[in-house]
Amino acid sequence: MIAAVVWHWWLGAGLLIAGIGALVGLVGGYLKSVTALKHPNRRQRQAQK
Repeated sequence: MIAAVVWHWWLGAGLLIAGIGALVGLVGGYLKSVTALKHPNRRQRQAQK
C-alpha cells in the first residue's frame, strides 16, 4: 500500500514539471512571435523592401 502512495506522488510531481515546462514554452513562443513582429531581423527587413 505504501508503494501506491509513493508512486502516486511521483506521478503528480512529473505531471507538474511537464505542465510548468509546457507553460514556459507557450509563453516563450508567444513572446518570441510578438517581439519578432515589433523588431524584425535583417532577413525580414530585407524581404519587406
